[in-house]
Amino acid sequence: MAIIVNLDVMMAKRKISLNELSERIDITPANLSILKTGKAKAIRFSTLEAICRELQCQPGDILEYSDDEK
Repeated sequence: MAIIVNLDVMMAKRKISLNELSERIDITPANLSILKTGKAKAIRFSTLEAICRELQCQPGDILEYSDDEK
């Protein structure tokens, strides 16, 4: 997939666990895990906004585009 999810990197930088973040943004740990591992097909803007608010980061810190079809 061309979209790389760097949520685990930002969570490590902020020293926050998956369970703690999931509680703060009101999403199940299972759904947050799917997003964190890059297996999600989509993300709601409201979820992305909540993650950015809690981790004090920008969407570009979490999501990255890679043209891997060379």
